[in-house]
Amino acid sequence: MLKVLLARAHQGYRTVAYPAAPPTLPDRLRGRPHLDPTKCPPGCQACVEVCPTAALKIVAGKPQLDLGRCLFCPECERACPHGALHFTPDARLATSHRAALHFDGRELELARALDEQSRKLFGRSLKLRQVSAGGCNACEADLNVLTTVVFDLSRFGIRFVAAPRHADGLVITGPVTRNMRLALQKTWAAVPPPKLVIAVGACAISGGPFAGHAEQHDGVESVLPVDLFIPGCPPHPITILDGLLRLLGRLTPASPGKEIS
Repeated sequence: MLKVLLARAHQGYRTVAYPAAPPTLPDRLRGRPHLDPTKCPPGCQACVEVCPTAALKIVAGKPQLDLGRCLFCPECERACPHGALHFTPDARLATSHRAALHFDGRELELARALDEQSRKLFGRSLKLRQVSAGGCNACEADLNVLTTVVFDLSRFGIRFVAAPRHADGLVITGPVTRNMRLALQKTWAAVPPPKLVIAVGACAISGGPFAGHAEQHDGVESVLPVDLFIPGCPPHPITILDGLLRLLGRLTPASPGKEIS
């Protein structure tokens, strides 16, 4: 026990300051993309051709990236000979509507807070049941990371619970495979109303690399209504945390990390 206490004292305070201060993120993090349509010459399809999930399209001569399908791989960035697209380390990606994830380079519409009545119910105590609906365990791992001392999700009153009957909503990962559809629906039915649904990761939003496959349902929205979309493959823990706090009204719409008291 003494060794444990000494080791903990040596480590010091390890919980990230976010959202009281902007998060410290790795330089190589591929977060919100930057698109510059002025650098796209007419007819260029280099980035579109290499996208593994058809997340990129050229619309009216300008690139449009579906962040809900994007795997945040570097293939499009590498393929573009004109430097019209690159990923930034900005981890703020969560939105309240699927359509907001169709990104064309303009300011991304970040997640909006729930209505006042819902914030009163969930704002200080939110219990979530996590359901892996066919996920590869990457998104699930980053959700688990949120419960560690570094991120300490419980300091915001947000906790993962073991039973849907004790939950205020579901956090769903995976493309919703055929074998998991009924289990997901039963879990949703067991959550007492009012309740929330949060789709985490490209698979849960659009089916990810499995989109269009007959053995899955292209994400959660085909089965249940979704209140929060958190893109990524997998999303960084800060991306998930940022989305949850915005949903609960704990952050200003464009805040990089200033908490609302």
